[in-house]
Amino acid sequence: MSRLQTGLVGLRRGGGLLHSLARHPRVEVAALCDIDERTLEDVGANFSLSDDRLFTQFEDFISAPLDIVVVATPIEYHAQHSIAAMESGKHVLCEQTAAYTVAECERLVETVRRTGRIYMMGENYCYFHYIREWKNWITQGKLGKIFHAEGEYLHEIVRLLKDPETGERKWRYTRAPIWYCAHCLGPLLTLMDDRIVKATGIHAGKNIYPEEGLGYLDMEVGLFQTQKGATVKILRSQVAPRHPEMIFYTLYGEKGFVENGRRGGWGSTTGLFYSKDEATAQEGAREIECPTVDSQAPEEARQGGHGTSEFYMVRDFIDAIEHNIKPPIDVVRALDFTIPGIIAHESARQGGQWLDVPLF
Repeated sequence: MSRLQTGLVGLRRGGGLLHSLARHPRVEVAALCDIDERTLEDVGANFSLSDDRLFTQFEDFISAPLDIVVVATPIEYHAQHSIAAMESGKHVLCEQTAAYTVAECERLVETVRRTGRIYMMGENYCYFHYIREWKNWITQGKLGKIFHAEGEYLHEIVRLLKDPETGERKWRYTRAPIWYCAHCLGPLLTLMDDRIVKATGIHAGKNIYPEEGLGYLDMEVGLFQTQKGATVKILRSQVAPRHPEMIFYTLYGEKGFVENGRRGGWGSTTGLFYSKDEATAQEGAREIECPTVDSQAPEEARQGGHGTSEFYMVRDFIDAIEHNIKPPIDVVRALDFTIPGIIAHESARQGGQWLDVPLF
């Protein structure tokens, strides 16, 4: 079988995805696009690509004979580049977040339905090994009906908001923290098999960097109501001095709870699990390991940079193309993970009013 000709735009952010895709037996890296010519040449050399397969202009890149386009540009361009790729006949794997506005989300859905192309958002945290294990426990009924969940993604990236030496503002400078909510909501909503229907938000202002832009909000909080009646809370910060950085999840059900712990850092963490099916209240929760790496996966599965998550994510995307089926994080699910953050920030601007979240 011929291999799927694949191009990637945005080499800095898309490096992990590129390595994972390149190791898939059905994929051939056939074109690259980036505004940094030096990076473009260096990465192109790694894949033995000729100069006519290296592009600095997206419009030229999108005209290349490709089956797949991987979008890893700054988020403000995600919808625009994904739509252009699909309109030119390509399937799309897009880094999260899907878009920054509801209008762009609407255009994404319309384009997928009109073109019939496969679109998947690369929310790799949904593929952490411990999230996949938790999903099995929940499917087995060990927690019962889930009625509340929380996610916290606290990652100080001040250097990525503005160059500390030159003062140059980078693309994240104007990103509201809670717009980047999919690392929280993606895994939680996947585990809950649910969707957000209402949102409210609030933020703490800019105490740490009072003179800077939107991206420097100290902390944004989102509270959500789901379609099944559960509640969800998430916290997001890009500047809070929380070291090590932390991605934290907890879910409460009628029969127990599970969480991955608050020690922070990447890789394996120690969490807690309790189920009435396995222990009494007196015995309490047991400690569990929460690895991002699936020890049963092949060695090449660890090349993406986020445990083995991108190995399984890429596999699902390629399977969706080969069998013409809906990928796990299709355009509708991508917006389930994206739009609540947009609405929560709008709620914060309006003083914390509860607002409806559009569903597609």
